[in-house]
Amino acid sequence: MSDLAWVPQSCTLPTEERPLRVAEWDALFSERLTSLSRPQPLHLRLDLAGGDGVEDRVRDLVERESECCSFFTFTTTPGQGLIRLDISVDQAHEAVLDSLAMRTAAAGEQR
Repeated sequence: MSDLAWVPQSCTLPTEERPLRVAEWDALFSERLTSLSRPQPLHLRLDLAGGDGVEDRVRDLVERESECCSFFTFTTTPGQGLIRLDISVDQAHEAVLDSLAMRTAAAGEQR
């Protein structure tokens, strides 16, 4: 998914910055994704391989994403050698989560 058509209108990140943010997420997922699950339709769970600076990197991205896309709820949980990232949305943004899940899976397959 190379275009940004899936980004909802409610995102307040300036349009010119969106490709850079997407690239940051794609890089994180392609480098660190170890598993992806969908425990509920409005909830995506990602396990990311830990390492030096990974938790800070995830928390930084989550914080910046929360500022422009307030419909996301992120929960970051460090564990033994991994970082769990839970992402939830409201019903109105389920399609955004669907797209994010597909994009994340595709990026993770590049590992």
